[in-house]
Amino acid sequence: MAGPAFHTHLAPAQMTTQVHPPIQTDSPLPDAPSYPLAVPVLPPIKPDSPTIEADTQTYRAGLVILDGNVVITSGTAATARRVDADHIEYDTDSGDLTLTGHVIITAALNDERLTASHGTYNLKTTTGTLYDVSGSVGIKPATSSHRLVYTTTNPFLFMGSRVVKSGPRTYDIYDGSVTSCLLPHPDWLLTAAHFAITADKASAHNSIFRIQRIPVFYLPYVTHPTDSESRQSGFLIPTIGQSGTRGTVLGEQIYLTLGRSADLIVGAEYYSAIGFEQNASFRYKGQGLDFITAKYSGVVDQRPLSENQGGEDILLAGRRDLTPNTRAATNIEYLSSYVYREAFSNEFNQAVTSDILSTAFVSTHRDGYDFVGLADRYQGIKLIAQGTTPQQQVRIFHAPTLSISSADHRIASSGIQFSLDASASGLKRSQPNFVTSGIVERFDVHPRLAYPIHLAEWNLVPSVAARETVYSRSQLNRGPGQAPTESTAPLARSSFDAGFELRPPVLERTFAPPPAIARWLGDEVRHTIEPELTYRFTTGINSFQNVLRFDDIDVQSNTNEMEYGVTQRLFRRKRLTKPCRTASDFDGGLNPEGTGAAAAAATSQLPGVGPMRTPTTRPNDCRSEELISWRLTQKYFFDPTFGGAVVNGRRDIFTSTLELSGVAFLTEPRNISPLISRLRVRTSALTDIEWDFDLDTGASKFTSSNVYVDLHQGDFFTALSYARLDAPGRFYTEGVASANATTVPGVSTAVSDFNQLRYLVGYGNPGKAGLSIAANTGLDLKSLYGATSTSTVAGVTTTNSTVFPALFQYAAVQTSYNWNCCGVAFEYRKFNLGTIHNEPGYRFNFTLANIGTAGNLRRAERLF
Repeated sequence: MAGPAFHTHLAPAQMTTQVHPPIQTDSPLPDAPSYPLAVPVLPPIKPDSPTIEADTQTYRAGLVILDGNVVITSGTAATARRVDADHIEYDTDSGDLTLTGHVIITAALNDERLTASHGTYNLKTTTGTLYDVSGSVGIKPATSSHRLVYTTTNPFLFMGSRVVKSGPRTYDIYDGSVTSCLLPHPDWLLTAAHFAITADKASAHNSIFRIQRIPVFYLPYVTHPTDSESRQSGFLIPTIGQSGTRGTVLGEQIYLTLGRSADLIVGAEYYSAIGFEQNASFRYKGQGLDFITAKYSGVVDQRPLSENQGGEDILLAGRRDLTPNTRAATNIEYLSSYVYREAFSNEFNQAVTSDILSTAFVSTHRDGYDFVGLADRYQGIKLIAQGTTPQQQVRIFHAPTLSISSADHRIASSGIQFSLDASASGLKRSQPNFVTSGIVERFDVHPRLAYPIHLAEWNLVPSVAARETVYSRSQLNRGPGQAPTESTAPLARSSFDAGFELRPPVLERTFAPPPAIARWLGDEVRHTIEPELTYRFTTGINSFQNVLRFDDIDVQSNTNEMEYGVTQRLFRRKRLTKPCRTASDFDGGLNPEGTGAAAAAATSQLPGVGPMRTPTTRPNDCRSEELISWRLTQKYFFDPTFGGAVVNGRRDIFTSTLELSGVAFLTEPRNISPLISRLRVRTSALTDIEWDFDLDTGASKFTSSNVYVDLHQGDFFTALSYARLDAPGRFYTEGVASANATTVPGVSTAVSDFNQLRYLVGYGNPGKAGLSIAANTGLDLKSLYGATSTSTVAGVTTTNSTVFPALFQYAAVQTSYNWNCCGVAFEYRKFNLGTIHNEPGYRFNFTLANIGTAGNLRRAERLF
């Protein structure tokens, strides 16, 4: 029978005895002999001595023999080590352990866990040799269940018939395997006769890569990272695919680490039907918000010139905080050809984007003033090259601009507020029929005075402003249908601005909803009405047609206008299981259940937290949330010609119209603008519905109408967007449109008319185990309306209508299946962008957790 369990600090094997005086009793037996009592005395315990638990302990010849449920622990909480076994022989001088039966070694430092049948281990050096081993690093049991959880981004698990542990994270594994999946049934693993594992990586020669135990690849040499804080240079998993127009796709990339804060990826892809694509990506992360990223992609198209779609795209972005108030930032892109982007981009939105803005600036903030030095380049496509027609672009440069702007500053105690915007710019514009000769200098100064007035709940802010803008060159209008020409004559533009902004009191009502919808709306519903009125008068700009156009400063015009609008909001307070408590119930703000002095005392005793003031608003569990917001606004123009700036039959854009809507509506003098509506409904955190439209009451049509719906319920999701535009067209010249916009040179179209629908539906997410599936599509609904033609035969007129099927601009279907630590995804995608990009394509990838992805379906292009 086993003896009682011992819980003791281990001492050296030699024990001594100390003889005590005879035991004295109050009433000794008359004939009882008196013997001295021998008590074992252990030597003093060292502070770092291990602690032992075992059923039996035997000390023999410098060894401690431990049997039955043996547990030896040592180290501090951060460096704790534990050894479990059925039988352990411990040399207290050297720290060597001989382990037999159900061996388990765990270490807190790396969340290390090793199980073995037998072996040797040294407590002092944490080294040893173990047999029939199953081990893991970076994994530990969850606190609330028996499941295992990863504690690092690069966990690794291994098995081996023999494992030699030569350091805290240094192992030699013989006849074993390495994986990052949970054992004993991993989704993937690498097997080899010998793995060398260090604190940085696991490496092996002549290894076999297996999926679900099935051999897939033979790898002459392979490495696997084992340190979540470090990265390794090497070859990435190759890319293999098939494209309808590109042919067979084969690609490879090299990953290079450039210190702790930077890395570089360089690679190439071969398209059997086209040629080669080169790509590179550089990343740097500095302190705080500092960063640099650079990307390059380019295609060498080996087809004839008439079919050539090659080009380059270079992107550079970065930021550097020079001081707490000063930073430098840049976002620069160079695109050699829009045809290249449209043909080779795998994202629809990027493929059809025709505008590029490159910017670099340095800004500093001092006492409410912002000082900025900026240089930028706008590049916009107006006509894509087709056949013998050359590509046409507009390029606008700010090279550079120095500006100062300020928030409102109160002048002494007068209540008058002063603000200022000023800039000095060097400008250049280039387009097919107009190029500025050299740099055009522009100086702009715009001071403003305002005086806020508060009368009860009424708020009125009258203001006056002056503006002076000087140009080193100007332009000459050559009449209808003629492009303007540059003039070397300077131009000075002076204007005066006056107006006011009026905010009447907000009207509100709080009421209890009917019981039928109370579960949805909650206990209370609050309806608010927020009216607003703004008047603006600008005069002095009598040379609008002679101003060169570079940015919004140059479209300032005379105006005499009134803007009026109203915003309605509907708030709800959700139904609560407990009564809503007021601020007085919270006192210190940190103990909702306590009140008065007790709560204040409890607050003051929190470590590192001082007493808090009583909140002046209701606590969070009583907050209202906005359910519906609807804003309606419109402008009335007392001067329908904007001081003569409006040109009949041409799309006119002024600062006044840009501030109201991004959709142009001025093609002739008019007194009233379209009605602008912005409606949003948010029924829950997972539901968004929005409808924005511009209603031109004069033309009795919607110039724009955009609907957006986004719904999520568990793993199901869907999104729909509808966009309708019926507005004056986008001209790249300043010609005048004719009735059909086809007889005037340089005019692209009289009307921007499109009607498009986007839809997405799916189930799942990237981290979901099991099946996920999603599909999206983009439709050009204009084709549904078809075409109408008339013909007259023998005096009889016949109308013929043709209805075309909906045009799919793009469509994609993706499905994926994830196991424990690997997954596979497939996609079918179809683009229909005219003759440039019209192809079906199949893509796939296979993902290994903590390793990488093989295939040509990139994460950024997934629908989930």
